[in-house]
Amino acid sequence: MKLSKYLRSNYLIILLFIVIISIINLMLVSFKVQNQAIMGVTVTAILGFIIYVVYDFGRRKKFYNKFLNDLDLLDKKYLITEMIDKPEFYDGEILYDALYEIDKSMSEKIKEYSLSIQDFKEYIEMWIHEVKLPLASINLMIHNHKELSDKKIVEQLKRIDDDVEQVLYYVRSENAEKDYLIKETELNKVIGNVAMKNKDILLENKIDFIVDVDDRKVLTDSKWLEFIVNQIVSNSIKYIRNGVEHFIKITAEENNQNTILKIYDNGIGIEKSDITKVFDKTFTGNNGRKIETSTGMGLYIAKQLCKKLGHKIAIDSKENEFTEVSILFNKDDFLNIAK
Repeated sequence: MKLSKYLRSNYLIILLFIVIISIINLMLVSFKVQNQAIMGVTVTAILGFIIYVVYDFGRRKKFYNKFLNDLDLLDKKYLITEMIDKPEFYDGEILYDALYEIDKSMSEKIKEYSLSIQDFKEYIEMWIHEVKLPLASINLMIHNHKELSDKKIVEQLKRIDDDVEQVLYYVRSENAEKDYLIKETELNKVIGNVAMKNKDILLENKIDFIVDVDDRKVLTDSKWLEFIVNQIVSNSIKYIRNGVEHFIKITAEENNQNTILKIYDNGIGIEKSDITKVFDKTFTGNNGRKIETSTGMGLYIAKQLCKKLGHKIAIDSKENEFTEVSILFNKDDFLNIAK
């Protein structure tokens, strides 16, 4: 807060003071009051007015400077009412009370929207669980009745199942920590579940599924890791390359006491210009123009879940040669489970 702007905003009061002092002086002169007395009254009035202006400016400057500094430091600006004290001047009190009412109203509205969103998420989760039942039944019917089996039907069912599961995990990803159960997990078991889930589509496309992870265990949530690995494997299946013997190879290795899970395929690969964007939300890149079913959400959700689990995920690729996705699991002695 600047003194010059403060004085400009109060110029009418200053002008009024000068007029009043002038009138008083004229009245004192007309009553033939001695000049010394007139001078004394004038000086006293001016000093009193200056003291008031300095005091008023000082308290306002203290309040508004703190207000602006606190506001600048806050990421969530609406919390400013928690940072400031109620001022001692009237218009400041009006501002403070108005901000409090605005903040209260906004908090109530946010709570209302949050409850509405939560209800919607719960409904989506319930719907997904319900729709998965007929999908599982159709898959079982096709598996038991080979005469009903058709490559296109299998592919479309797999696509629907993957998309439905993707929606479920996306809805949960914002509050995924509520559904975590971190414990020692066998990589073989997780990868085995992914292989069984993709068995028909792997066979239809004649893709060799090679696994070499020994008996390694990692600290993670098995359900979430299975989703992450399935998203990567689904992409490998989706982006197979013509004219080669297709394969997906999953290996695990130790590096600086950490475990790295690597998922490698010899598919169409990713353009160099796209490699840094593949984890961005809805990004499909050049491959998305080739494959109409690309949504750009699978790797984005996988990255978000890895962050929440404390894992790191990275990707390396060369167009028309390979793609390799790596997931790094940190080993934390405080989380190790006694055998």
